[in-house]
This record gives sequence, structure tokens and C-alpha cells, in this order.
Amino acid sequence: MPYLIDGNNLIGHIPSLDLKDQASRKLLVSRLRIFQEVKKTRVIVVFDGPPDPDISEGSFKDTHFKVCFPPFSQTADNVIEEIVCRQTDLRQFFVVSSDWEIKNFARSKGAKPLDCIEFLRRLKAALKKYDKIAEMDKNTTPPSPLEVDIWSDIFKGK
Repeated sequence: MPYLIDGNNLIGHIPSLDLKDQASRKLLVSRLRIFQEVKKTRVIVVFDGPPDPDISEGSFKDTHFKVCFPPFSQTADNVIEEIVCRQTDLRQFFVVSSDWEIKNFARSKGAKPLDCIEFLRRLKAALKKYDKIAEMDKNTTPPSPLEVDIWSDIFKGK
């Protein structure tokens, strides 16, 4: 289930992020990378404004995660509409935005519009799952050579 995300619109729904702060984009992208990794899905994020070299398309080698910026004189909405129109199967294609026009456009093409608030619930759940996995990985330490010897002796009956 691919997700096409209106980045600026989503930032506007996250109280801890600010549209005027470039760091907010980076933070959102890092959270969305985790979402993409946990959900094993494709994510395309479209931001308004000039490209940010720290989060531009070339920054990610993974073809399942992409960040787009509109060409000069276009908006993120234009890019979102173009991407939707290029898709061949929109039955399981989510368009994340709270913009009424974008949601209606997505619905008219057969995609599934997803309000930012609902997507944030999914994002939080994915982040929690990621934190649990990271915590399990963090607490797993391999046995020392001494422990291996002791357990080997126990199981050998010495």
C-alpha cells in the first residue's frame, strides 16, 4: 500500500513541527523513513518550496522512499496530482492530506484519501513498534566466551 504524502500539510498537523523551520522537514522525513521501514511499503513525500539538498531525491538510495519538490512555478498539489495520474493501480494507493481539493481529486481517480490526523495515528503506531524492536535489539547482548564455556560444560554434563 503506497503512501503519497502532502508533506507541508502533514507538518501543519504536528504541533511539535513548524512549517517555517527547515529542521521540521528533516524530522518529518526521518519519522516517515521509519514508517516506511516498519510498514514495508512505498512512501512518496511532496513538499512545497525549493528543494532541500539534505532531503532531496538523491539523498535516499532506497527506491521505496522518495522526497519530491515541485519545479519552479508549480505547487506540491500539482506534483501530487501528476503522481496520482501516473499510477496504474490506485485501489490500495493512499493520498495523505487534509486538503479538501487533494482528497477529492484522489478519490475521483480511485485512490484512497487519508486525512492527516488518521495518518498520524498510523505513524505513531509504527514509531512505537520501531521503538519496541530497537529496545529488544538494544537489550540483546551476546554471551561472553566465559558464559559460552560455562553453558557448554553444563549441557555436556561436566
